[in-house]
Amino acid sequence: MPQIVSAKFLAPNIKRFDIYSPKIAQKRKAGQFVIIRIDDSGERIPLTIADSDSKNGTITIIVQGVGRTTMELNMLEAGDTILDVVGPLGKPSEIEHFGTAVSIGGGVGTAIAFPTAVALKEAGNHTMSIIGGRTKEFVILEDEMRKVCDEVYVTTDDGSYGKKGFVTDQLNELIHKKKIDFVLAIGPIPMMKAVAEVTRDKNIRTVVSLNPVMVDGTGMCGGCRATVDNKTVFVCVDGPEFDAHKVDFETLERRNRTYRKDEIVGIEKFKCESEKAFLTELDFGLS
Repeated sequence: MPQIVSAKFLAPNIKRFDIYSPKIAQKRKAGQFVIIRIDDSGERIPLTIADSDSKNGTITIIVQGVGRTTMELNMLEAGDTILDVVGPLGKPSEIEHFGTAVSIGGGVGTAIAFPTAVALKEAGNHTMSIIGGRTKEFVILEDEMRKVCDEVYVTTDDGSYGKKGFVTDQLNELIHKKKIDFVLAIGPIPMMKAVAEVTRDKNIRTVVSLNPVMVDGTGMCGGCRATVDNKTVFVCVDGPEFDAHKVDFETLERRNRTYRKDEIVGIEKFKCESEKAFLTELDFGLS
């Protein structure tokens, strides 16, 4: 079973893992993802490969603990093992020499945007990055982005770090100052939709990476279907990246809310189980 080589929190509930998986490390390309299962009873969750080290045989994933499985995953530490790590899955990012390319990451979306920003730079683009977070503590990978991008801009909703406002405010400012040829936006659905509206009438090529409900990663289950250009696509095999101006964000958001009640029940159950386990361990230690 793949072993966790290192584990470190980057922000509240956001953790970086380096996992030993040499075959995936050698083959993965920007934009691709893996599907992970912690144990036999666990669900399968898709996670973008943020980076890899083919020499050491590791891949990097960055996980936000928002549901039961991601919370369980974030409890693991270096030396622990994961039952399944399947990949690389999905189509790689389409990398070209566009000219000036802007990579936008909202929250943990920065981890997904990072590998594509690296590839865009390697292709000879003038690369800019806009990193957004609710507050300063939710801004991640700023140093890593600065190493691969020509320009980096940081925004926070509350103004606690960087520029106060949203990533779209910074994007609008850049568009009025410079000729932008390509935009990649990854983050919450409302953010990606807002970026698409900013660039639509300016005819700037804009791509988003979608993260719908996904189970098998092969297109067989149909859980990850989305509507793009009025056609049904399966994100795990047709994507995960699509033309932002053709994505039906309303339908995507509705589908992503389908199991929200079940997720809340699962989270509450997990919290209760964790608390009971902690109290049992405490009682055992005191006895």
